[in-house]
Amino acid sequence: MPLLTQSLVAAESFTHATQPVIATGDGLILRSWTADDAQDVLEAFADPLIRRWHVRSADSLAEVRAWIDTWVRAWSAGVAAHWAVAEIGTGRLVGRASLKNLELEGGQAEVAYWTVPAARGRAVTPRAISALTAWAFETGFHRLELTHSVANQRSCRVAAKLGYALEGTKRSAGLHVDGWHDMHLHARINGGYSAGMSGAEKDRTTAEVQEGEADFAGEHSKPTHAEEHPKGAELETDESTPDGHAGMDG
Repeated sequence: MPLLTQSLVAAESFTHATQPVIATGDGLILRSWTADDAQDVLEAFADPLIRRWHVRSADSLAEVRAWIDTWVRAWSAGVAAHWAVAEIGTGRLVGRASLKNLELEGGQAEVAYWTVPAARGRAVTPRAISALTAWAFETGFHRLELTHSVANQRSCRVAAKLGYALEGTKRSAGLHVDGWHDMHLHARINGGYSAGMSGAEKDRTTAEVQEGEADFAGEHSKPTHAEEHPKGAELETDESTPDGHAGMDG
């Protein structure tokens, strides 16, 4: 059955093209993963905060090398795009930036990321995801989504900083080690959101939602799973979305 709309992102942009290197313009690059990154990834997943939000652990270098192989092959298959975030000067791995669940015909994808513990507090994620977002929109993507547990309030602030407007809460949508979490859904639209398409609620950032709704903080501070969220579990302001429950890299 032929589509009546044109595909927004050409499959050949992935299947017949080399994965590009994306520069943030301020000292970081997004590059393809290599087997040499395995040790750094193994160490990153020893961090309890990355394990908490990504719901995944790594037991060996062989396991991580298999992950990396999957990440690399996902590009040419046109199903996902995974980048290693590294310092230009040292080449040191500082994080990950990805587009998951690519829907090329409709130009949609989901953003995912993490930052290694030693690089936190340097706005690695906002810098990397800002550059990745710009690349995605230039490539033809129309809508990028970002989800996180409502318990990860700092990741919520990252989304707002990046211009990903809060659209709502997906109830009991993320299975974590301590049970089901409600998930915030944020999104950015290429070129903004045309007038008349979203009414008075269009383009509200997370901060504006919080400011405008007096009961926001109280409502979203309630436990949403079997056990209360442990104190100190929230990540730094350049940290990761908890996407492991949905199959982080599968």
